[in-house]
Amino acid sequence: MAMKRSSRSPRSPTGNRRARPPARPSPINTATREQRATFPARGTVAVPQRSSDTFPIVGIGASAGGLEAFSELLAHLSLDAAMAFVLVQHLDPKYPSILSEILSRTTPLPVVEVQHGVRVEPGHVYVMPPNTSMTIAEGVLNLAPRPDDRGPHMPIDRFLRSLAEDSKSRAIGVILSGSASDGALGLKAIKAEGGITFAEAPQSAKFDGMPRSAMAAGAVDFVLPPKAIAQELIRIGRHPYLSETSVAPPSEPLADGPETLAQIFGMLREKSGLDFTLYRQTTIRRRIARRMLIHGVGTLDAYRRYLEEHPSQVQALSHDLLVNVTRFFRDADAFQILQRSIFPSIIKQRPADAPIRIWAPGCATGEEAYSLAIELLESLGDEAATVPIQLFGTDVSETAIVKARAGIYPENIELDVPAARLRRFFVKLDGQYQVRKTVRELCVFAKHNLATDPPFSKMDLIVCRNVLIYLEAELQRRISSVFHYALKTPGFLMLGVSETVGPLSDLFSVVDKKYKVYAKRPTSRRFDLSLGSLDRRTARTGTGTVAKRLGEVGGGRSDLLQEVDRLLLSKYAPAGALVNEAAEILQFRGHTSPFLEPAPGAASLNLLKMAREGLLMELRVAFDKARKQNAPVRREGLSIKQDGRMAQVTLQVIPMSGPARERNYLVLFERVPVSRESSPIAHPRRHIENLRHELTATKEFLQSIIEEREAANQELQAANEELLSSNEELQSTNEELETAKEELQSVNEELTTVNEELQHRNVELSQLNNDLNNLFAGVTIPIVMLDSDGRIRRFTPMAAKALNLIPADLGRPIGDIRPNLDVSDLEQVCKHVIDAATVVEREVKDRDGRWHSLRVRPYTTTDNQIDGAMITLEDINALKSSVEQVRAAREHAETIVDSVPVPLVLLDIDLRVTWASRSFFDTFELAPEETINRFVYEMGNGRWSLPALRTALTDLLEKNVGFHEFEVEDDSARVEAKTMGRLILLAIDDITARKKVERQRRPSE
Repeated sequence: MAMKRSSRSPRSPTGNRRARPPARPSPINTATREQRATFPARGTVAVPQRSSDTFPIVGIGASAGGLEAFSELLAHLSLDAAMAFVLVQHLDPKYPSILSEILSRTTPLPVVEVQHGVRVEPGHVYVMPPNTSMTIAEGVLNLAPRPDDRGPHMPIDRFLRSLAEDSKSRAIGVILSGSASDGALGLKAIKAEGGITFAEAPQSAKFDGMPRSAMAAGAVDFVLPPKAIAQELIRIGRHPYLSETSVAPPSEPLADGPETLAQIFGMLREKSGLDFTLYRQTTIRRRIARRMLIHGVGTLDAYRRYLEEHPSQVQALSHDLLVNVTRFFRDADAFQILQRSIFPSIIKQRPADAPIRIWAPGCATGEEAYSLAIELLESLGDEAATVPIQLFGTDVSETAIVKARAGIYPENIELDVPAARLRRFFVKLDGQYQVRKTVRELCVFAKHNLATDPPFSKMDLIVCRNVLIYLEAELQRRISSVFHYALKTPGFLMLGVSETVGPLSDLFSVVDKKYKVYAKRPTSRRFDLSLGSLDRRTARTGTGTVAKRLGEVGGGRSDLLQEVDRLLLSKYAPAGALVNEAAEILQFRGHTSPFLEPAPGAASLNLLKMAREGLLMELRVAFDKARKQNAPVRREGLSIKQDGRMAQVTLQVIPMSGPARERNYLVLFERVPVSRESSPIAHPRRHIENLRHELTATKEFLQSIIEEREAANQELQAANEELLSSNEELQSTNEELETAKEELQSVNEELTTVNEELQHRNVELSQLNNDLNNLFAGVTIPIVMLDSDGRIRRFTPMAAKALNLIPADLGRPIGDIRPNLDVSDLEQVCKHVIDAATVVEREVKDRDGRWHSLRVRPYTTTDNQIDGAMITLEDINALKSSVEQVRAAREHAETIVDSVPVPLVLLDIDLRVTWASRSFFDTFELAPEETINRFVYEMGNGRWSLPALRTALTDLLEKNVGFHEFEVEDDSARVEAKTMGRLILLAIDDITARKKVERQRRPSE
């Protein structure tokens, strides 16, 4: 099928855009815009053969606000970009999309809308059509109708996962603006395969939910704005790391030799405590090359210097080397095998009251362990409540273990977990899913190193998938031995589809060949599981596997077999057998049937039991002598019976050292040709000598038996005495044990009481936590709690909206958050509150123009210690509006009153002036500072300190009448008073003119 490309023609060089180059042949056809997309039958995938040219493929995902980010990124890409770009955006399934037409205006690269079955080519931009689900296989884009289920549509995760599986280290993932968490799991898959991942910087993203979710998942290498992402893509597109095939690790940047690599291993071991020398070197080299690409370092020695200058990057490299990627119910058919045959067998063989014990090594963030627990609970059905379950999840990464214990995962897991299981075993929590407490209590997560830490024991099932493939053969063999030891008999082991038990296949029987399920076989072989043996073998190899790649030979069973081959070849390969200290045959060499044969009765590989007639006596003497002297022993002229005739044989027993200080012996048989002259009739003297030699050998054999018998008797006597002494000691010990038993019973009772108290407190804490969660969910006030470092500890749902928070922000510094409030110094305010143990309150405005009261107070513990800060927000927009209205009304009233010609004064109950009209100030020529907040008697330099006025005001306050009016006259004014609640209003008339007229009339009268 062809793809649809925008029909918009390129602009001329004189226009706003650059001119496009002349059209060249392309399998992508130009067509007009259509809404209808043609799909294949559901489930079919177009898989043509991949081109020999390999190039990076960039998967770009976005949602709300993604168009601007898409456009900016594409606008800064060069025309000669040696990579393909596939855009996946959340589109409305009911309406046609013109995204490709819009984007074609921003870039000179061809922009096309995907149709099913089209091969991806470099230098092209592909846009997913609406109402579809897209994947990639063998470089071909495949479309399918959008799923009909009601769950959230996760097209970005679906495509990026398929891109990681198809392109491996050449996959590049980019997450731009968008809400929710789509794309986080896809970036994790790309990073696990060695690809490069980007996320748009939250400061530049219009909606930062998707970038923040990807960053919180620890799956992002670069956090940049779209323009910088484009520039970085151009840089890494030319790097040889992305041009290598997936099967051959990049060798050019790592050509500095194993010494530099060994130094890097030493830095990793010092920083993380992990020894990577026995990890698979192809993976190690590719991961180091990936880190070199990210940091722009050209050589391994330069990268070593970079790590020395930036110690934090050593830990980042360690995290990169540990592939912590998994998902729920990975390989669903493998879990069907467990549910169909393995779990029923374990349940059937389980003794009464015995727990079912399962171990999931390398569990990463816990998805594998929880998947096993869910499958087992479904297999148990109604018996799940009565059958004890112990499920152990271990990993070398402490960060992964912490996430596994929390059991909180993004909503993207709906791609892997069916809806029925989500409802039964998960609970929705702030836009994420958390494993229910009943399931989490079945699982115990701990940090554990398979290579060095002691193993678990008595396990019914071990599920360790896709861990051994990252290890070298020697470490694989040791871990397989650990698994054999840890399993009970019978017990089951499940490995990844690309893994086997290797040289220990005789210790396991195959249950399912396709999904690599094994059952433990009982064996008498002893394994050295101590750390010392592994350290010795690593020390012998110098720098471990790095030295092996230069041709150095390490120790172990393979070295022993090579030494045996060398010895046999030097002796012209005589027949022989390799035996251990107990004379058990480990390996046959050559044709041994003339000298050894199976003994009647129970099958046995004991050398002495398989020796032919005439060989046992000499063989036993020689073997004992070699074992005692630890030196080679040779016996010649031995006669054995073969086919009714006697044959001459030379016997050699050579001590050899095996792995883990095991002593082994190489027993060689060499037939001596019998000449005719050796007939007893022809040479009676020689015959007599042979008889004497046999008699001497018999005497030596009998003497050795007698000595062994005497030594055994002496040992038995000594043992008998020791047993008598031990019996007395055991009796004393038994009495002590009885006393200790009583003490233990007492301690057990105390522990039981303490356990009950702890359980009771646990119930109380659970209830308090439930109350707190319900309180946080029900309260309508935004509240954020910070720890002493200013990191977010908890917040209410209302705070998520007010401060632009998401669940992934827990644990992040408050300074990294962009709240919807106009408060740029929130981090400094919180630090001041924590340091000074004070309360800060201020009024702030949000982006919508609403007012809030921001209050930051110290977070105090029960012992009155400052352990952080608490931020609260109160919406005071209505109060602010009311205050403004009151202020405006007051100003309006004052304007009206100031227009009244009568002087007015307002007094409080203490007779202080709280307000005066403009007419008052103008009439009595007083300034406001001489009047406001002064006693009425102090105004005008005591002008108003009149006895009559004092008496009138005192009567007014004492009588407390609702209305009172009186007149006080002096030479200049008359005062009228009215009570207004707790205030007194004085109205003052200026009678100066009237008094003057009256004085003028009196003389005339």
